Amino acid sequence: MQRALLIEDNRDIAGMLFDFFECNNMELDYADNGELGLKLALENTFDIILLDLMLPRLDGVTVCQRLRDAGISTPILMLTALDSREDELRGLDVGADDYLTKPFDLDILYARAQALIRRHSGHVSTSILRYGDISIHLKSGKAYRQEKLLALTPSTFTILKMLVSQAPNLVTKEDIAYQLWQDEKPNNDVLRSHIYQLRSQLDKPFESNILKTQPKIGFYLEVNSDDSTVS
Repeated sequence: MQRALLIEDNRDIAGMLFDFFECNNMELDYADNGELGLKLALENTFDIILLDLMLPRLDGVTVCQRLRDAGISTPILMLTALDSREDELRGLDVGADDYLTKPFDLDILYARAQALIRRHSGHVSTSILRYGDISIHLKSGKAYRQEKLLALTPSTFTILKMLVSQAPNLVTKEDIAYQLWQDEKPNNDVLRSHIYQLRSQLDKPFESNILKTQPKIGFYLEVNSDDSTVS
């Protein structure tokens, strides 16, 4: 049985989600404030975290950021009553994988949650993908550049895996969006935020930039010819 953590201070929404997830054979743990939610997420293992943006004690953005700083890679689906592009992007910037604006359709919520869970749990093999100085350990879900561990979310890990698998060829925005969200893809700002997060890990700490953009089309990896090996 899948296990989800709901961090939400609205008891009516929480009760509705408890009934819905129970009918879909999912176990739901609950916290009504950010401080308790952070504690539960750090001390337990979940398949997904449903995180409200506006919370007492600790807001959702702070909870998300602290979880990622602590190395927790559990998928995070952020729930927000704020219909604001800036608030949504703020959550994505600190490591949330997706978001839904309230009021939301329960079937869409469930579909998004399942997509994140599948992507995180992966059906991965034991092989290691390499391109240049990048290595991706599929079984452990970890990626490295120059043997330095990259702090990736499930979404940015998926994007990097696509780029390495197809390197040095271009991966289109449409292919990335479908891999992340299937037919429920959000607007372009979400993908843009994930690319920004990936670039901040993959390029900024190093002397050379490897992640390249082909405007309006997609992205690709470019390394020196001496290092451009894929396995």
